[in-house]
Amino acid sequence: MKKQLFLLGFMFCSIVMIGQTEKKESWYFKLGGSYFVQTAATEFPTVGGQEALSKVYVGGDLVSEESVTGSFGEGFRAGGAVGYRFTDRLGLEMGINYYNSTDKTMVKRVDDGITTLKSVGQITAFDLAPAVVLFLGEVKGFETYSKVGVIVPVHGDLTIKTNAVAAPGVNVFSKDVIRPKPTVGFQAALGTSYKLAKNLSAFAELEYRNFTVHGKDKETTEFTVNGTDRLSTRNTSQVHSNYTDRLDSNSNNAQFNTVDTTKPMDELSSYVGISGLGLTLGVKYSL
Repeated sequence: MKKQLFLLGFMFCSIVMIGQTEKKESWYFKLGGSYFVQTAATEFPTVGGQEALSKVYVGGDLVSEESVTGSFGEGFRAGGAVGYRFTDRLGLEMGINYYNSTDKTMVKRVDDGITTLKSVGQITAFDLAPAVVLFLGEVKGFETYSKVGVIVPVHGDLTIKTNAVAAPGVNVFSKDVIRPKPTVGFQAALGTSYKLAKNLSAFAELEYRNFTVHGKDKETTEFTVNGTDRLSTRNTSQVHSNYTDRLDSNSNNAQFNTVDTTKPMDELSSYVGISGLGLTLGVKYSL
């Protein structure tokens, strides 16, 4: 992160010096939609005490096991931005986006060809994305530009839905919502716009972004057995969890103490990656 912030500061200073040439002050507004593919996969964290593994059993014997890896960087995004162009070359932009990742299987167990445990996660988030924009010049109506900046999530969560067969004929479903700690990510993009009218342009951007999200706390919001709501039968330690960097004799955790069921469970902090390469298409209106 320090390297990314240093790079951002260095580029900003360089662009400021480049942009001292000619004044072309103006505001502009952008609306667009994006699709991202993941660019880096990491092992998912544990889910309800279950490691991020895909296991296959036959006749009660484990016949295969593999790690479940991935990134929540794949998904759809919709957003807008307001920008201010100081000169022909230099501008600043503030984006606000809503992101919805694709579903990712985090834990899976198969017994004799039947899936008896499956946990699927999905991230939704709103973020702010301030960036420095360097306009590279216009040729035949096309204007190419690059930008670099940070991503600051302001709201969102990771939702994990688990379906399990607890016993023959006993199907259990739970929905856990994990709220994140504050974090900052990195973004860089290369784009071009094409004039459709005096003030209206279409644009396309190829964007890379990368950041990790650490869990703050977890709450079970749904718990059913054979379709019947049983959330009220769960105690506080089963419904609520606090994430921490260390577990010891002072922790409300079964590995170290008798669990106080009237308090949230203490669990080790984990993280998920949101790394992706995306294409954004949209329109731009300049004042």
